[in-house]
Amino acid sequence: MAKTPAKTATAKPKKAKSPATPVSVPENVPGPKKVRVHYLTRVEGHGNIVVDVEADGTVSTCRWEVPEAPRFFEAMLVGRDYTDVHHIVSRICGICAIGHQLASLQATEDALNINVSEQTHLLRRLALHAENLQSHLLHIAYLVLPDLMGVDSILPLAQTHKEAVLKFIGARRVSNEFSRLICGRTTHPQRMTPGGFTMFPSTEDLVTLRGMLVDTLPNLDFAVDFFAGLMDKFPKFERETEYVALVSPSEYAMYWGEIGSSRDERRPVRQYRNVTREYIIPTSTAKWTKNQGESYMVGALARFNLNADFLMPRAKAAAKKLGLKKGETNPFLITIAQLVECVHTVEEAITQVDELLIRGIREEAPARPSISAGRGAGAVEVPRGILFHFYEYDDNGRIFQADCVIPTNQNHANIQRDLDALVPQLSGLSEKELELKLSMLVRAYDPCISCSTHCIDARGLDDGARSLVRFNRK
Repeated sequence: MAKTPAKTATAKPKKAKSPATPVSVPENVPGPKKVRVHYLTRVEGHGNIVVDVEADGTVSTCRWEVPEAPRFFEAMLVGRDYTDVHHIVSRICGICAIGHQLASLQATEDALNINVSEQTHLLRRLALHAENLQSHLLHIAYLVLPDLMGVDSILPLAQTHKEAVLKFIGARRVSNEFSRLICGRTTHPQRMTPGGFTMFPSTEDLVTLRGMLVDTLPNLDFAVDFFAGLMDKFPKFERETEYVALVSPSEYAMYWGEIGSSRDERRPVRQYRNVTREYIIPTSTAKWTKNQGESYMVGALARFNLNADFLMPRAKAAAKKLGLKKGETNPFLITIAQLVECVHTVEEAITQVDELLIRGIREEAPARPSISAGRGAGAVEVPRGILFHFYEYDDNGRIFQADCVIPTNQNHANIQRDLDALVPQLSGLSEKELELKLSMLVRAYDPCISCSTHCIDARGLDDGARSLVRFNRK
């Protein structure tokens, strides 16, 4: 009689660890600590945090990595007609599509000597306000607030803090409608073109917009009061750095101005390369920048530190209630500066809508260029900081060189320097606590990582494993 084969135990496959789970030892036990965040959540794009803390508290590794593939938008522009460029670059980002169009239009108009009307300037300023309000509210309520409340997302807050969530949703709905009324749709604007607009909001549209903006001010007041009660939740951390933003002698500069710095002289926008000084490192597919120091910060806190004197009255009162003062050096408070800017944006937008209503909307044909070779630069303040576009056109109005310097790639080096300074202060924490604080720090910058990964010149790197990409722009 044949024997029944003995059953053999089959080993259960080991469950793979999530790449976002840090390698851990039991909490609060002395010893080395490791944090491996692949990829950071509640940010746009792919970024990694890698930290090793030795048993004696010494930090042996602290690295901010950008592994995302470059996107080569500058290369896509080569050979394109000046009427196409602003539509292409708006696809760099679904969050800052308006800002990219505005910087692009400024650069094209500078290069081709196109002068636009005052009405065009007013409408473009409103478009930029709409986008900044959209993005800031998304970051404040959906990406940062969960950390402060000790939850993983905004969804649990819909049960525990329903009123606050509904007010944030209501304010952001207004920002979406704001964008649609001025630009034709919420994302990737349709109406703006070199020399002006192809379609204008009606008087009825502006009246509707004004009513919505006025109605959303109480929601923003609520948000200011709500966050004033959360200020003790923000980590205490100070690190002095250089702040760079557009500046103006007469306004809180967002759409137009010179390049200002807390450590350098003012410069015209065409000299942006003297400030950004881009360079590459082996662990990032995005360029890094530095000016007077090893790094600098752009974004809401940089703008606040350079331009706070020009805030609208209600925004100044909000900053005072939140305890935000000019010269603030805690990067975690970028979020608070964004909230103050939300109030400023709505206040100033109401005054600009009033001016347009008094003037009356006029149907204007876009100003035409006299096509000839030229070069031009544009700069606007998008949610994450100052954005530069630079183009060179040939005699046929076609681009033969383009350069886009994104706010997040200007912030990468500053994020790294902040991590370097913060980690030693957190050496007594568990890996889980360490990961949370470091993630909160990077999230505070509201990085748009995909947008920052553009063309890089890898000629200075070896041909071995360190080479990330080889693209040599003529």
